[in-house]
Amino acid sequence: MVRDSLAELDFGRLSKRLREIVPLRQDDLAAITGLTQGYLSRLEAGRVQLTHIDRIVEFLDSVGAPADLVRLPLRAQASPTAEADNVSSPPDRDDAAEPWTARRMVAALHDAMRGEPVTMRPNRRHFLLLAGTALSAYIHQWGIADTEPLERALGGAQVTPGLVESFQGTIDSLRTMDASSGSGMVAGLARAHLGVVHETLKSASYDEETGRRLAGIAADTATQLGWFRFDAGHQKPAQRALLAALRAAHASGDPRYGAGALSYLAIQGYSVGNPRDAVTAMQAARDKVHCLGAAHLEAMLLTRQARGHAKLGEQQACLRALGRAAELASLGPSEHDPGWLYWMNHGEILGQTASCHLELGQHTVAASYFEQAASTLNPNDLRTRALFASRAASAHLLAGDRDGGFTAADSALTLAVDIHSARLNEHLEQTVEHLRPIPGARSSELVERSRQLTAVKEL
Repeated sequence: MVRDSLAELDFGRLSKRLREIVPLRQDDLAAITGLTQGYLSRLEAGRVQLTHIDRIVEFLDSVGAPADLVRLPLRAQASPTAEADNVSSPPDRDDAAEPWTARRMVAALHDAMRGEPVTMRPNRRHFLLLAGTALSAYIHQWGIADTEPLERALGGAQVTPGLVESFQGTIDSLRTMDASSGSGMVAGLARAHLGVVHETLKSASYDEETGRRLAGIAADTATQLGWFRFDAGHQKPAQRALLAALRAAHASGDPRYGAGALSYLAIQGYSVGNPRDAVTAMQAARDKVHCLGAAHLEAMLLTRQARGHAKLGEQQACLRALGRAAELASLGPSEHDPGWLYWMNHGEILGQTASCHLELGQHTVAASYFEQAASTLNPNDLRTRALFASRAASAHLLAGDRDGGFTAADSALTLAVDIHSARLNEHLEQTVEHLRPIPGARSSELVERSRQLTAVKEL
């Protein structure tokens, strides 16, 4: 049947047969192929067809279809630029034990710039990521490795304070653009900016203080690049950038940059099925910044830790982390909180609390917290508002509140129109899966709006 399905390019039948043979859940095969579970379900049911040539090639390549049974050029067979096309390659060597020197930091930043995805299409090959003890080793080394002096006395141009400020201003602007427009609009710009900062660290002349500032900016830029790639659904390049950010953060001597990189590694962890890694990362980050008096930073880290606990079903640990996060957030930002954390506010705490309750199966409680969050979020952070609205729709619908679910879904779809974010699209697909079984014109209209929105973004 597999041979016949390949010959006929019947991907729905092929998907079902592969899952029967291995066996796999739809979630497992979705992670391998880069499709969502909802799309895979509709594909197997015959409600959609896989027709886009790039998706067909990636599907066949990811399941290891033999070349002699497929009349298409699979990337793994033929392309020497597979990495640039975001195609599966062996995991990068775990270099956590390599010296945490300035030279290695510069090399890691160079590695972070490769593998830039050429499309917004997500690639969820989670098995390529460092996880468990391998990732823990990396985090541990960040925390204990000695920091060497960081200065360059080369023939290159002397780095001026004005240049450093302009570097910081650029990444601050990209961060704001991402919040309002999504990663699809800024990932390439962040990669280009990291290239400039990397070249400056490698070739210019600077003193110790300037070198540490440059390393901090490199950490901030690599962190944002990792985040943008994660938001676009490109997991391996995202982690590569975030691990490089840890090295740059270590070289900067400022643990707040490392905490920022770890916070996104935590989000990636609990999003791809490794929630224990999220808890581990956040505990390590909190240990490093606890003495700084950065209340908002520690509160943010606690919310990410709580999400990991929620994914693990550890309700009491989750609620304790959320309670402490709320206490710290109520103190307001301090002079020691990093500038990149401008988005941390009461609405963020409420939204993350709601998300935890949703993951714990407490749908009515989650819906209530989402409603409170909606009125207190930063109005310019359109993606976060859309993400929380889509989760709120799921919470209402799962709690049996159709009207509340319809209202939240309408809000999410309205906000999502101009946002280029694969992660948001995935959330909307999950909301649609909860809308689809509900009869009536209102649910059908929302499902159709989502379909049209996705189709437009894929053009």
